[in-house]
Amino acid sequence: MDRNVVIATVLIALIMIVWLTWLTPPPPPPAGPAAGDSLVAVEPPPVEDEPPPRRRTPPVDSTIAGATEGEERFITVETDLYEARFSTKGATLVSFTLKKYRKAGSEDPVQLIDTTKTGALALVFTTPNNRVVDTRNFFFTPSIGGDRLEVHDGPATLSFRATVGEGAITQTYTFVPEEYEVQLSVEQEGAATFETSLGYELMWDGGIPHTEGDPEQEAQRAGAYARSGGEVEYIDLNSDAYQEATLRGQVDWVAVKNTYFTAVVIPDGTTRGAELLGERLGEPGTPSLREDYAVSLLMPFPETGADAFRLYIGPMEYLRLADYGLGLYDMVDYGWDAFEWMTRPLAKFVFIPLFALLGGVLPNYGLVIIVLALLVKLAVYPLTKSSYRSMARMRELQPKMEAIKEKYADNPQKQQEAMMKLYKETGVNPLGGCLPMLLQYPIIIALWQFLPQAIEIRQKGFLWAHDLSAPDAILHLPFSIPLYGDFVAGFTLLMGISMIVQMRIQMSSTPTNPQMKIFTYIFPVMIFAIFNRLSSGLSLYYLCYNVLTAIQQKFINRSLEKEKEAGAAANGKGDPQDARAVTRKGKGRRGKARSGKGGKKIRS
Repeated sequence: MDRNVVIATVLIALIMIVWLTWLTPPPPPPAGPAAGDSLVAVEPPPVEDEPPPRRRTPPVDSTIAGATEGEERFITVETDLYEARFSTKGATLVSFTLKKYRKAGSEDPVQLIDTTKTGALALVFTTPNNRVVDTRNFFFTPSIGGDRLEVHDGPATLSFRATVGEGAITQTYTFVPEEYEVQLSVEQEGAATFETSLGYELMWDGGIPHTEGDPEQEAQRAGAYARSGGEVEYIDLNSDAYQEATLRGQVDWVAVKNTYFTAVVIPDGTTRGAELLGERLGEPGTPSLREDYAVSLLMPFPETGADAFRLYIGPMEYLRLADYGLGLYDMVDYGWDAFEWMTRPLAKFVFIPLFALLGGVLPNYGLVIIVLALLVKLAVYPLTKSSYRSMARMRELQPKMEAIKEKYADNPQKQQEAMMKLYKETGVNPLGGCLPMLLQYPIIIALWQFLPQAIEIRQKGFLWAHDLSAPDAILHLPFSIPLYGDFVAGFTLLMGISMIVQMRIQMSSTPTNPQMKIFTYIFPVMIFAIFNRLSSGLSLYYLCYNVLTAIQQKFINRSLEKEKEAGAAANGKGDPQDARAVTRKGKGRRGKARSGKGGKKIRS
């Protein structure tokens, strides 16, 4: 097996090991509470000599006169983008449905609130009597008498006020048409309600419910996030069934997200820190699987005035999140840390703007993906051409390399020296065929991460695919295959076939090698199994990419053959190696005068 075969084999093996390891489902969680239990019921036992963590859902403070007595009402706020439902018990959000998005495979609107909770937003604080309370147990009086507020022509506000002891708490929400942002003001009135030294917490309780067809795939991109000191910190439940993290000092924002949607809380003032908690409920691979998250901003005591917050509750659209200038889109994962410094800028500054530009011009996002594949192939064409040229030059050296191996079969050191001398004399780089291909991997990885998370292709169909963000199942199986699934995806099947065709074209210009021939069939099958459960938009991209690659291979191979024939005709012989020899001899005369680079182009 020659050097190129060994290098290719090792690289393919490494790529497959990383992919399979990355895509392996997380281990089942340890035995824990039932799916209906709350987040606080499963807190791990405290470590010896360390204070136990504070409970996240504190007991009701029944001694605060009047605050826990009242009648619950619901008020619906409707804008052009969403319909939000508030409860007067807690002055909290109990529902937030998006008008423009539907759950995968359903006509039901996307719901961004965990409806198993008593509300998404809560203030948690300690009273002067040293009682920890949660405002979701308080009854508030709304500022409007009806049960509905329409927001279409301009901003509108909805206030809730609750009497707490000798003071009061007022929460005011402001809504703006055509925006997913909701502004929140928290004000304390009268005598001190929040205990002075501790301040209070503004909590978002619950993660974003599942909205896609594959909960396990969706759970891999879900988590709780916070930004502090310019860095995004996060917890997820891909490896552990329970996680928590605490940040101290100024925090720019806290958030929860799934693949396509997020809820972000942004303080306009100073913070004391933040807390992130996560718990996996239910068994992986079962319909009961659920991930429960909670994020809290630790706020200082509000001495004067009101604390202001901005809530973004909506889709992970890059342009909307970028307007905040706080690195909100950094929640999106763009691959392993070793590559992210390359893949993230490629996605943010190349693919996302290009996707937005093409989406505004072309009528269908399937066409956008096809044009994107074409533009990427054109961009990497110089690397592809250089790689094929290097491989062609290595093929031409094959007889001489075999002769060296036979001559120094018993002396590896001499064999290596003779090989290096041959490379130096001919100007051939043995890695020249691999290095240009390796330089394309940041682009491949960035697209691998970008397309399955691009909300632009969600709910967008193309040909038989109803949703480019989901698999395009064309055949359902009566059984499930591990890693593969229980269906056959159309674009993935075509992608596997295109990969076989592409590899056969590549092998046709390479000396027959049984070890490499097997990859013509094994590698496409492995890729087919991995891609079957991924988004059809990603499979469509690689299908087009493979077809364009095969066309490029044919074109480059023909160009190389024409150059050989031209060189042979100039020499009057049919041996391309003799033509290269003539070209090298004429380097200082006619060849140099013609191009300034001698016969390098023909020799390559």
